[in-house]
Amino acid sequence: MDILSSRIILRPGDYRTTLAFYRDLLGLAIAREYPGGTVFFAGQSLVEVAAHGGSDGSRSFDGALWLQVRDIGDAAAELTLAGVAIDRAPVQEPWGLHEMWIHDPDGVPIVLVEIPPEHPIRRDGRRPQD
Repeated sequence: MDILSSRIILRPGDYRTTLAFYRDLLGLAIAREYPGGTVFFAGQSLVEVAAHGGSDGSRSFDGALWLQVRDIGDAAAELTLAGVAIDRAPVQEPWGLHEMWIHDPDGVPIVLVEIPPEHPIRRDGRRPQD
């Protein structure tokens, strides 16, 4: 099986509120819009907010969105100024990443991550070519 692309699809109870959160508060750029939804760029992935949601109240989300930021302190300040509640303030985790947690209007957890320069994720694991 060849996977050519991927995205996360959200089906919020209140499309307009969730759309405004990702577009205006998080500042994600729009990749495309279609009748009934908006797709955002999110680094190397896409987040789609579909207008045909789970308004029956039975929605649940198991997992989290993982969004890498350049500077976790700057992100925390921007989100606070925008009125976004910080569920867990930035902290360096035992595995070396700087993480901060927020949630979207439907309660979907979002972890914002800063990867320090010395972290293994940032190292080039390729062997030098001769």
